[in-house]
Amino acid sequence: MSSDVIRYEVVANVARITLNRPKSLNALNRELLEGLAHAASKALVDNSVRAVLLTGEGRGFCAGGDVKAMAGGSFLGNGGESPLEGALGGAAVLHKAITTLHRLPKPVIAAINGPAAGAGLGVAMACDILWAAQSASFSTAYSAIGLSPDGGTTHFLPRLVGAKVAAELFFTSRKFDAQEALRLGLVSRVFPDADLLPAAIELANSLAEGPTLAYASAKALLRTTGQQSLETQMEDERIGIMRSTTTEDFMRGVMAFATQQKPDFVGK
Repeated sequence: MSSDVIRYEVVANVARITLNRPKSLNALNRELLEGLAHAASKALVDNSVRAVLLTGEGRGFCAGGDVKAMAGGSFLGNGGESPLEGALGGAAVLHKAITTLHRLPKPVIAAINGPAAGAGLGVAMACDILWAAQSASFSTAYSAIGLSPDGGTTHFLPRLVGAKVAAELFFTSRKFDAQEALRLGLVSRVFPDADLLPAAIELANSLAEGPTLAYASAKALLRTTGQQSLETQMEDERIGIMRSTTTEDFMRGVMAFATQQKPDFVGK
């Protein structure tokens, strides 16, 4: 990918997406948003990609919207728009990027290596697995500058930490550390800073060797949990089981289990 603000590379069937505006803690401007949306779409259509790893360059994961640009009268604009047009257009690109990340039929890991705030927190929560460095910090951030939340944060955060805790975090915009994020259930593991990326790469590589279609089915089922009745959820599970029994990976898994060998999944 040519854009300097996004690094995209595929290594061992893992698409590694790196937000690359380190001087601004990878704050979101229109260029970065468009690059992220394009990278997510690229990982979607590339059949060789079986897992995705998202992280930030430098000291930050993503500090949210570029507040300095907002102070200068630009809010995710492209230079030829009014502030209102920029806000609407930029939010549309942000939401496209987050929706694509969230709905990728492949495991997506966020390696949160520093501050994740505002829409940057939304980008992280769009991923399936959130791992954090010990020095990472988190904030909804919106109310601190008089903004209404966006970036899917009001969808994801209550589901992860509960409605009442989410309300407190949205109203106060207080910053909290990785250990509190772990206690709240926002992230599932915390690592020493130097260990985060190697551990996340190891996990991504492992998932990229797994049954990709079974992961996709599990992701689809997890998206609907709590939104429909037990009976409807179980019917969706039944359909998922039926479809997965027709895959090559299912046959490989069954034969490997029967012969007590490690399965060699191919993602089909």
